[in-house]
Formats: sequence, structure tokens, C-alpha cells
Amino acid sequence: MITYYDDRTVKVTSTAVRVDGRTFPLAEISTVWHRRGSRSWRVLAGRGAIGAALAGPLVAAALGITLALWLDRSVTVTIAIVGASVLVGLAVGPIADFLFEHLDRSYARGSRELEMWARWRGRPVRLLHTGDALRFGQIYRAVQRAVEAGQPTPPRPR
Repeated sequence: MITYYDDRTVKVTSTAVRVDGRTFPLAEISTVWHRRGSRSWRVLAGRGAIGAALAGPLVAAALGITLALWLDRSVTVTIAIVGASVLVGLAVGPIADFLFEHLDRSYARGSRELEMWARWRGRPVRLLHTGDALRFGQIYRAVQRAVEAGQPTPPRPR
């Protein structure tokens, strides 16, 4: 028996697909397809918030420099305001890596609900429902490989 995918709730082998304790033998599955749900506005708003958190200190620094030049104060005051603005802009550096990592994970997880369906014993059955696009892709490809491996190969022409 070959294992194509295995985690705590899903196991795909060369003989069956097991999801949340339910087992579907590959011999009884005739077709597999997927459906995408609507976009999650919560996920999109989270991405926007991360973008704003990245841009906020840079915008504040640019506004501080502009204000320092516009006020036309003494050189000491102008240098102090520009220096403080540059420090605010540099504050984004240490947190940028952290924020970019969260943004990257957000895109890997996706912004839609995904469903995997199969025709099992002649009727459609939803095998999987998740919002994690990366995990869904791994499971869907594992099921495809298992189904392809289980199909008989046609005889070769001589």
C-alpha cells in the first residue's frame, strides 16, 4: 500500500481515501472534482491591515520630513524633526519580516473556501471542506495520483 498524503484528519493511500474517520475505497470512486466558494472578506481585510501596518511608518516619516521642510524653522529644529521622522521610518525594518511572513502565509492559505467532491457508489459526496488552499492542493493532488495509479493501463499497440 502506498501513502500519498497523511495528516491528522486526512489519509490518502493507494486503496482508499480516509477523511474525518470516513473511508472511501478508491475502487468505489469514479470521479473527483472541486468547487471554490466565494472570497472571504475577512482574509482580504487582514491583508489590507498588514499592508497598512507596513506602509504606516514610512508614510509618517515622509510626512515628518515634509513638515520639517515646510515649517522653515532653524537648522537644529529641522534636523531634529527629520531625524525623528527617519527613525520612525526605520522602525518598520524589524517588524517588516514578521509582517511579510504573515502576508505570505495568508496567500498560501488562500481567501476562498474549497471543497473536494467525488462520485462514490454513484452519488456525489463531499470529501473535504477547507479554507487552507495549500493543504487542499496537496490533498487534491494526492487523490488524483491515487486514482490515476489505480486505473488499469491500456494495452500497448504492437
